[in-house]
Amino acid sequence: MTAPVLLWFRDDLRVADHAALHAALETGAPVLPIYVLDDAAPWSMGGATRWWLHHALAALTGSLAALGAPLVLRRGPAVETIQAAIAETGASAVFTGGMPDPKSRAVDKALAAAGVALHRLRTFMLFSPTDIRSGSGGPYAVYTPFANACLTREPRPLLPVPDRIPAPPPPRSDRLEDWRLLPTRPDWAAGLRATWTPGEAGAQARLDRFLRGAIAGYPTGRDRPDQAGTSMLSPHLRFGEISAATVWHRVGPGHATFVKELLWREFSIHQLWHNPSLPDAPAKPAFAAMPWRDDPLALTAWHRGRTGIPIVDAGMRQLWQTGWMHNRVRMIVASFLIKHLMTDWRQGEAWFWDTLVDADLAANAANWQWVAGSGADAAPYFRIFNPVLQGRKFDPDGAYVRRWVPELMRLDTRHIHAPWEAPAEALARAGLALGRSYPQPIVDLGFGRARALEAFAALRAG
Repeated sequence: MTAPVLLWFRDDLRVADHAALHAALETGAPVLPIYVLDDAAPWSMGGATRWWLHHALAALTGSLAALGAPLVLRRGPAVETIQAAIAETGASAVFTGGMPDPKSRAVDKALAAAGVALHRLRTFMLFSPTDIRSGSGGPYAVYTPFANACLTREPRPLLPVPDRIPAPPPPRSDRLEDWRLLPTRPDWAAGLRATWTPGEAGAQARLDRFLRGAIAGYPTGRDRPDQAGTSMLSPHLRFGEISAATVWHRVGPGHATFVKELLWREFSIHQLWHNPSLPDAPAKPAFAAMPWRDDPLALTAWHRGRTGIPIVDAGMRQLWQTGWMHNRVRMIVASFLIKHLMTDWRQGEAWFWDTLVDADLAANAANWQWVAGSGADAAPYFRIFNPVLQGRKFDPDGAYVRRWVPELMRLDTRHIHAPWEAPAEALARAGLALGRSYPQPIVDLGFGRARALEAFAALRAG
């Protein structure tokens, strides 16, 4: 009997446009799909992504079964688990998607050193991080030239769903339910269930809906949290339920603003590949000396959307309920935490890691460092978002705030983004008692801005 090959799924939970799947089929050997849940630190999955993973694996199991191949589930350290699967099945090779995170790269290195015939294909990224180089031959440190370099290339052509997958008799598999990825006591996932349909079909439906509607107004609509102006594809891309190449080709060159958002994701991958410490240490070493404040009460208020700054609280409550936050608001809440509260960006990174359904190591780390000013950017230290002005500009009628902060529902639009400026009669008409029904701001915005600028200036001078 011909020895099988393992098809090791990672963050590429789909059957369409899957280079590792096609490479495995080209061997002519039976193909055994496998997924390994490796909970080892660092950066094991947070609660929201574990919820998504359960449903994504259930969907993938159904897709593979329709093609004639069962999905084998195993839990444990990836190196030992893959080696055990090889020994158990007599597999001659392993085909998998190459991942950019340091943990996956270390696993791949260990497997190769142990003599495993490991074939890594590009299933998660548009381009290989080693192929996109600056004129000097090194990695890009600034987004725009990186994006321009990418735009001179085309992602590879899309690969179709195979007609069938010839599979060997499957070995023992874990039961997905036994992994207990879903929350139970308490079950906090009601908002996630109401918002999302994980899986490849859900990803395709989300893209179809975007292409039928919001993409037409995307250049301006993407900044409006009060409107459905974004694709909301990020969790599907994070789990590889749809490939970035599929999105690129279907969107087409006529929507440059959206394509550049795909390339921002790619730039984050590029940064992590060339700087594996990105999630844990500032990319600019001087930022290690930043005098961050330790204020647990302020951090908890930020977590719970109780800062007294409406646009910040709306974003944090949207995150808590749906596992997602509008991108413009992500920048606002991150800037508020880092700049106005002078809280270490890693505190925000950790909270997003646990609560976002699209929590991706590269994007999460790179975006938090971008806001902090410690990452890839030219002159970021003075970039401090004023949350009141941001709210008035991008949520002009207050609809986003009213949706997620119902205490402010009846407050007039003039004061919705700064209720502390409202006269007593306006507060009374809205049934609002600041400090009781809705908090006073936990920091004066002017004071917070001045404190941050002073700290950043001292850091630069030092």
